Amino acid sequence: MPETTIIAGAGQAGGQTAISLRQAGYEGKIILCGAEGLPPYQRPPLSKKYLGGELERARLFLRPQSFYETQEIDLRPDSEVLAVDRAARKVTLEGGEVLSYDHLVLATGSRPRSLTIPGSELADIFYLRTLLDVDAIRGRMEAGRQLVVVGGGYIGLEVAATAKQAGLDVCVLEAAPRLLGRVTAPEMSEYYLEAHRSRGVDVRVHAAVSAFSGNHAIEVVECKGSDGLDERIPADMAVVGIGVSPATDLAEKAGLSCDDGISVDEHCRTSDAHIYAVGDCTRHPNPILGRRLRLESVQNAIEQAKTAAANIVGNPLRYEQIPWFWSDQFDLKLQMAGISEGYDAVVQRGSMEADDFALFYLREGLLIAVDAVNRPREFMACRKLLPERARIEPSRLEDESIPMQEMI
Repeated sequence: MPETTIIAGAGQAGGQTAISLRQAGYEGKIILCGAEGLPPYQRPPLSKKYLGGELERARLFLRPQSFYETQEIDLRPDSEVLAVDRAARKVTLEGGEVLSYDHLVLATGSRPRSLTIPGSELADIFYLRTLLDVDAIRGRMEAGRQLVVVGGGYIGLEVAATAKQAGLDVCVLEAAPRLLGRVTAPEMSEYYLEAHRSRGVDVRVHAAVSAFSGNHAIEVVECKGSDGLDERIPADMAVVGIGVSPATDLAEKAGLSCDDGISVDEHCRTSDAHIYAVGDCTRHPNPILGRRLRLESVQNAIEQAKTAAANIVGNPLRYEQIPWFWSDQFDLKLQMAGISEGYDAVVQRGSMEADDFALFYLREGLLIAVDAVNRPREFMACRKLLPERARIEPSRLEDESIPMQEMI
């Protein structure tokens, strides 16, 4: 009897797992189960080029429908996995069908954190996670309309930039003292604050949203301003981007080990040897960084999928890579490598005024991360330097007369 691998989740991580299994020579049955009614697609362009109408819908999909047919991948985009019976190695799908597996891969992703405040049920309040979410937002994006973005993280700022370029009046409300506060240095927060304001976006920090109000649909966003006074901001629509939570419900009900994500080892294997987990839903060890972490990135989704597929077919592979990310806002391409948490020094190379610079993060003299704006050379060099745990004099990092290539 040929083996059966069931993949729970048909997003980027789940789709890549199926693709990688066939590329690795897996001859068993692959059943790819999703909940969105769509084939696997890329999420990063959703808040950028697709929202702005620069990317056609068809180009989002990882593979055309014909690929799954020719590769004999049983794609079931409307068949969410609802329960796992580990003892019997069976899953129950939406609709009640029960399937047996030899290997199960959990690629359940994450879900947006929601605002539970008065008025949150009003129409024209959106969250951006799925393709259908973005289609709904695009349908309401008209020049001159007033958009309020709740949350000053990457998703919120990308939506704000895209909407502003489309001619909307945009206001960003961030409850924290600065933008991107959890992921970057104050210098970078201040840079993006000024970058958005100088391009016409009304950005407010220390602005905690307390309610939405309107007659059936949103008309006003209520918040506390930095001075503690109540403010009422007109809004024709709102997009809420206040972070995501890993979708661990299925794993928890199955009794798998979870800790702010499904716990996996360096092979993407869970606490059950027959079950793997990949993508946003996992917390995994990173031997280069010397810690466990959970990542919300396409790079992590793709590489974990490849790792799980390799191990399923019997080719032992460890997941050990430096994380990297990117964000496009206006004409600014931000590329990040490493994790800056715990830094004790920041070194700047280039000019913020010219929108052409990189920030290097150091801890006890060790290079641990980089944020590069319109500086692909610094980004690429650091992707090579970071695994080597490089120690580079700050004066050399600052000195643009020294090519980055010389530091590798």
